[in-house]
Amino acid sequence: MKKETKCIQAGYTPKNGEPRMIPIVQSTTFKYDTSEDMGKLFDLEASGYFYTRLQNPTNDYVAGKIAALEGGSAAMLTSSGQAANFFAVFNIASNGDHVIASSSIYGGTFNLFNVTMRKMGVDFTFISPDASDEEIQAAFKPNTKAVFGETIANPALTVFDIERWAKVAHKNGVPLIVDNTFATPINCRPIEWGADIVTHSTTKYMDGHDATVGGAIVDSGKFDWMAHAEKFPGLCTPDESYHGITYATKFGKEGAFITKCTAQIMRDLGSIQAPMNAYLLNLGLESLACRMPVHCANAQKVAEFLEGSDKVAWVNYPGLKSNKYYELAKKYMPDGTCGVVSFGVKGGRAAAEKFMKNLKLAIIATHVADAHTCVLHPASSTHRQLTDEELIAGGVGPDLIRLSVGIENADDIIADVKQALELI
Repeated sequence: MKKETKCIQAGYTPKNGEPRMIPIVQSTTFKYDTSEDMGKLFDLEASGYFYTRLQNPTNDYVAGKIAALEGGSAAMLTSSGQAANFFAVFNIASNGDHVIASSSIYGGTFNLFNVTMRKMGVDFTFISPDASDEEIQAAFKPNTKAVFGETIANPALTVFDIERWAKVAHKNGVPLIVDNTFATPINCRPIEWGADIVTHSTTKYMDGHDATVGGAIVDSGKFDWMAHAEKFPGLCTPDESYHGITYATKFGKEGAFITKCTAQIMRDLGSIQAPMNAYLLNLGLESLACRMPVHCANAQKVAEFLEGSDKVAWVNYPGLKSNKYYELAKKYMPDGTCGVVSFGVKGGRAAAEKFMKNLKLAIIATHVADAHTCVLHPASSTHRQLTDEELIAGGVGPDLIRLSVGIENADDIIADVKQALELI
């Protein structure tokens, strides 16, 4: 099936007389006739459901759809994108281990890695997404367990060279984890370029309507854990909490990672996505292939308008030929990148704040990547405690505005931006 069809059909196939839409199984528990039947589930000897903290039919249907869209072998839902990235890394890296990550990742993910996971004993090295192969190689240590990057970074909009980073990761016997939130599988499928694990904040384009927070992890099913067994004891040695099961041998390359992440990490940390949220996410997924081309087309028009405005100091959008990532974006995302544009207005912080006040259609919000056009001025909101010098040092200048272009009529969005600029 093509991606447009998968958005509608994948993950759930109703039988004769069953609901056409994915049913919401709003139950914490499931009934069994005998203790022996339930015992097989606890021993991972049989598939099924016994407690929604681990698995739920509604969630599995939606996870199956996302796995199909990404071209993966298995997937799971989490309560948020933050939980997805944490689980994906923590599933293979723990106290005493090391991970390499792009320095241009989402600030929330950076803090998760650099602050919280460091407290848990996981060491991180952050290097530029534009680093050479030699520079990436130099960051590896004997205890390195994974490499992490974002297809399109939020909000820096750097484009990650997936194929190149995957080759270096695999040369060192570790998987590449790629956060594909901004591109979505409609515009890029990282697994086809060598990524081993793909994560998402489904809160963004996948939901697309500000309705529900969520995350997802997809396993490519291609990384050979047993070939590097000494690096991944959690997958390649017996798990005594499950009667000595060795995930990599029992479930193979296609199922080991997600099974361990569900049966062990989700069991113990419990960052589940509620079945009702999964149902709402599925509604968003059904229109994802229709919405993404509109987001991209609108953003391209807005970026081109901004580039031609004498009120604008600079524009950052991978779809512009003037952008340093234009050729890389064409390689990985020939049909479009995302709907997020960042730019700076002439006049610095004061001009940026006035521009924001003048907008009528675009709403001021911390959110991105949904049907509504929304805008954020970090210097006066999320980063307001920093001085102008500190902002510039952090790559978020006082003039930077992040515009998440929605699926309204492009002419209306541009008209709103134009009138706001004219009042500066």
